[in-house]
Amino acid sequence: MRAFALGLIFSAAISPCRAQTVLKSEPLILAPYEVAFVQDPACGVGKVLKVTGAIRGLHRRKACVTLASEQASLVSATP
Repeated sequence: MRAFALGLIFSAAISPCRAQTVLKSEPLILAPYEVAFVQDPACGVGKVLKVTGAIRGLHRRKACVTLASEQASLVSATP
């Protein structure tokens, strides 16, 4: 029974790593070096904006990247 419970906990921890969440708007607060994927029409078809948080005093890094449709799920951003 312990092995089953441990396997269930382990699989629950691993599952979120499989897919990247694509937000509809850029988050106001982003921890340093944290990455968020944002749906942005400026990036073009099939691409999303990859926003990387920065330490205080520096600007966030932004780049258009391609994500496979199997990897991304579209959700609304929460403030």
